[in-house]
Amino acid sequence: MNKEKVEVLRFYVGTYAEKSEPGIYLCELELRSGKIRKLREQAGIANPSFLIADAKARRLYAVSERSDGQVAGYAVDPQEGSLTMLGTTASTEGADPCHLALRRGAERHLLAANYSSGDINVFALDSGGAPGEMTSRVRHQGSSVNAERQESAHAHSAVPSPDGRFAFVSDLGMDQVIIYRLEGGRLERHGEVHLPPGAGPRHFVIHPSQRFAYGINELNNSLTTYTFDSERGHLEVVQHIHSLPEDYTGENYPADIQLSPDGRFVYGSNRGHDSVVGFRIHPDTGHLYDPSWTAAGGNWPRNFAMLANYALVANQYSDNIAVLRRDELTGRLELTGQSLAISKPSCIALWDENGIFNFLHKKV
Repeated sequence: MNKEKVEVLRFYVGTYAEKSEPGIYLCELELRSGKIRKLREQAGIANPSFLIADAKARRLYAVSERSDGQVAGYAVDPQEGSLTMLGTTASTEGADPCHLALRRGAERHLLAANYSSGDINVFALDSGGAPGEMTSRVRHQGSSVNAERQESAHAHSAVPSPDGRFAFVSDLGMDQVIIYRLEGGRLERHGEVHLPPGAGPRHFVIHPSQRFAYGINELNNSLTTYTFDSERGHLEVVQHIHSLPEDYTGENYPADIQLSPDGRFVYGSNRGHDSVVGFRIHPDTGHLYDPSWTAAGGNWPRNFAMLANYALVANQYSDNIAVLRRDELTGRLELTGQSLAISKPSCIALWDENGIFNFLHKKV
């Protein structure tokens, strides 16, 4: 029996689970074959539905999406990937936190968006990387035209700019992306961008060129292209484009948006159509064009991770992570047939977006 080195990428999966049940999973993808496997599982926190990893600091952060929301920090063993809770969890003083982001740099902070209450939090990180003092909390007030989904503010994501000077909060209930200055851990209102009534902005990404930004809108099945002035923290809407094929008439709620590692493509997940849509990015204008759709490999693709050669899709209602292969030249995706059973997966957090691990694999 011989052994050979095999390159793998490790990632964590967040789920909806009871506190006593496994809710966070460490998994790995074998990059040559596309095979996927579970390595570890962790209980102890209810509904860790969104995760963010900081490989440099060897930390993982998770929301506890409940009416009395919390945020947890974990130390990560760099070899085994096992998790150790860093003290007690921090209360968000809001309801149903659903998104986390790290403000990096000299003053590292953790941002949390609370869906049901419309709160946005900023937490300082202590010397050990645990969420510490809440340095800022803002509660949105507002509504929009969809009486069932937009009866009040619903902060769905809070994304800091790469330099950490601004934060962009997509509020599904208000049809706005609200921009804050982030100074000394404090959120100060800077401006807002209004979207079409009933759009329901959900998630947001900034292009690596820092010339453009993109958002996905849950309620009107669209993606929005923005021009981005990184110095002034200013967004301007330049395009709305549909997330669905023209002949699809069923129910659908877009969820996540991701850029390809090379910045040439944007992808979005469609819950209902159960697909991942991909668009080319025009290098001069940032506009999206040439859409293509690929089956998500399951039901209700809530969140996904985009790699150079693969996409990993968390299909919440079919209880699986599906592996899609990606053509780096064309950006097109295709199903590989590889799938991993995990109950109610809702988020995929790459342990190290640029790091590849080698392990010795027994070859018969």
